[in-house]
Amino acid sequence: MSSTPAPGVVTDTARLVRDASDGDRGALWRLAEPGRQLDSNVIRLAPDAEVAGHVEPDLDVLVCVVGGGGLLETAGGRQELAPGAVVWLPHGVRRSLTAGPDGLCYLTVHRRRPGLTVGPAPTAASASASSAVEYGGGEAACLLHLVCPGCGRLAQESGARFCSRCGEELSAD
Repeated sequence: MSSTPAPGVVTDTARLVRDASDGDRGALWRLAEPGRQLDSNVIRLAPDAEVAGHVEPDLDVLVCVVGGGGLLETAGGRQELAPGAVVWLPHGVRRSLTAGPDGLCYLTVHRRRPGLTVGPAPTAASASASSAVEYGGGEAACLLHLVCPGCGRLAQESGARFCSRCGEELSAD
């Protein structure tokens, strides 16, 4: 038996968009294959919902619009998003997404962060000598657990359990 994952089709985005009901929000699909080096999700935002401005400090993210439409806002300005648009978001760039009147459904792909490990807390000397990435601190690469499935708002607090705008429970993933 080989421990190498088998390549192949992992989802059908056209089917996901077609079969999603009006109430489906948040992650419609997540890449879960063992041994992967990538993370990927299909996200659906409600009409006119937004993912508030934020910065991913460590990872580039590729976004492919698979349904609906909306706006991407960066320091470079606003860009309209429609099905088929592929967007590269380099690490360190502030960005926000706003869904259009039909909502916005998009695929994200980025390098997978290694899992956090539990161990002794670093000393002040070792903490200052190593970066947050080496220590494993900071936000998870994927902020989906902080995106409200009801209204699409990105929670500003990393430990938030409920949306401060509409009260919807946030994902525990």
